[in-house]
Amino acid sequence: MSVDPPRRVRVTSPRTSGTRSRRLTPSAEIDRRTRLGEIYVSSLLRVQLRLAAGVLLVVVGTLAALPLLFRAVPALSRELVLGVPVSWAVLAFGVYPFLVLGGWFYLRRAERNERDFADVVGPTGPDDVAPGRPAP
Repeated sequence: MSVDPPRRVRVTSPRTSGTRSRRLTPSAEIDRRTRLGEIYVSSLLRVQLRLAAGVLLVVVGTLAALPLLFRAVPALSRELVLGVPVSWAVLAFGVYPFLVLGGWFYLRRAERNERDFADVVGPTGPDDVAPGRPAP
């Protein structure tokens, strides 16, 4: 009588829990276009739109008020600066520095908003480090 040796059986632990849910980084949420990623991007767009509307309102409001000012104060049209009425001089030379200032302000604030957004969704690993930025 020959007795077969017992067969070896590998015993493994059964999975007791479902798949582990990994928390995605904000940048991964945006890349995968999840609902949370859409919320991140829409918040940036909303902040940028609010900034653009505010700057536009101030610039257009100020420029639209100039003709009203010249109409309300007719002496500005009679006064001359280098042979040109003050109202014309303001419209010809005073408006452009104001527009440049408004553009400069908008650009600075928009870049700050984008930096703040990048800090929120920023890099999390050594492979995600943006050029010119130190690793976390």
